[in-house]
Amino acid sequence: RDKLYYDGQCPLCSAEMDKLQRHAAGKLQLVNIHNMEHQAGMPSKEALLTLLHLQRADGGVLTGLDANVAAWQHTRFGILFRWLRWPLIKPLADSIYRSWAQRRYRRLYKGK
Repeated sequence: RDKLYYDGQCPLCSAEMDKLQRHAAGKLQLVNIHNMEHQAGMPSKEALLTLLHLQRADGGVLTGLDANVAAWQHTRFGILFRWLRWPLIKPLADSIYRSWAQRRYRRLYKGK
């Protein structure tokens, strides 16, 4: 199964994960970063908290919006997110996501 690593102390993140868990019906494993022990070969806790990370069943890793869109593919709503990966949309969507994720991380963990 694919594993999605998320920030369980972020209210917005937790709300989305609740929805994912309901709709993925066991097809996706959700891992709260704050409840896990560091594993060899995994990114640092800071990296995991900064961007979503999805580890594929085959060992491949997706980050950021790629991870989010891939996670939603485990639900019947996946098609609603695919447009975010279209070639003309992807660079802008990724930039917006990275900017939002960095601000969220600083606000929650750096006190800025």
